Amino acid sequence: MGKNKFERFAFTLMMCFFMVLGMTIYNMFLAQGFYPGFALDLAKHFWLGFAVALVLDVLIAGPIAKTIAFKLWGSNHGGEGPNLKLILTITLGMVTCMVLMMSCYGALVTYGPTISALRAYPTNIVLNFIMALPLNLLIVSPLVRGLHGRIFARTLQAA
Repeated sequence: MGKNKFERFAFTLMMCFFMVLGMTIYNMFLAQGFYPGFALDLAKHFWLGFAVALVLDVLIAGPIAKTIAFKLWGSNHGGEGPNLKLILTITLGMVTCMVLMMSCYGALVTYGPTISALRAYPTNIVLNFIMALPLNLLIVSPLVRGLHGRIFARTLQAA
């Protein structure tokens, strides 16, 4: 989404921010439930995860998901509006790639480079995928598309 590199990066940044926020809350809740100091710990743990996720998204997950989607469905078929198959394929590819990579990140942050991290990784994948796909499709994507449209519609009207 976006008409130029800046708008596309802004969309990626917003998607990444809200997905990492949602998934960090989810994983912290799974690990310890809500507790006094939850918000403070969230603020501490969020930023490193966000930075890692943004780099992985831009350098690995995005290019892989987009390459697969465009090979399957081609481009926008003449610019007739959003191609739902293309959008859903990119979303599924992004969620899958990010869950695989960020589940590894979570296991390593929690256990360090140990056998415990290796044992936790498959469970992390399942638990994270169960949450990440609906979070993306039902909450974050509509939210970010709406925000992005409002932000950049104003920018275009002001120019």
